[in-house]
This record gives sequence, C-alpha cells and structure tokens, in this order.
Amino acid sequence: MGSKIYVGGLPYSAVDQELSDLFSPHGNVESARIIMDKFTGRSRGFGFVEMTTDEEAKAAIEALNGSEMGGRTLTVNEARPQTPRSRDGGGGFGGGGYGGGGGGRRF
Repeated sequence: MGSKIYVGGLPYSAVDQELSDLFSPHGNVESARIIMDKFTGRSRGFGFVEMTTDEEAKAAIEALNGSEMGGRTLTVNEARPQTPRSRDGGGGFGGGGYGGGGGGRRF
C-alpha cells in the first residue's frame, strides 16, 4: 500500500497529469487526483497524490512543501484519514416551512 499526500494551494487551472508530473521526479506516482467541485466542475484548489513507498512520499513532501506552481505556494503534507460524515442531512429546518404561521404578508 502506498502513502497518500495532500496537496493544497494548487492553481485552479491545474490538471491531474500536471500534478503527477510534479511528483514523479521524487518517486513512483501511483495516482494523482485534483478534487473538483461537484456543482461547478471547477478545481477546488487541492488534490491527493499516492506514491509507492513512504520514503518516496517523505522525499516529495520535503522537496515540494512551500514550492510554487502557477504562481501559488503549495502546501504538501501527509494526508489525514477522512472523517466520517453524518448521513442525516445536518441541521436542517424543523417544520413549518416558509411563510407558514399566519403572520406573513397577504397580497
């Protein structure tokens, strides 16, 4: 199993292949993925790279953290495990809905 790396501060124009090319001089890149906004389809400015070994990942982190890509400073570090999200939809609005309650304007 490889070592997963978080890469923040990516230019919004960057593509997966550019991210892979950035990391490949530091070892074997298993995968490189820029996270896209599901509504707009645009880059969210961060991504993840998976490298074959922990040693390669550490070398890449040391070499690339604080470097620049497309005029932006990169934040490169070990990816933390994703925290589980609640499936209940969050805070929401309890009952009533908009305009219910009799006190609204009448037209």
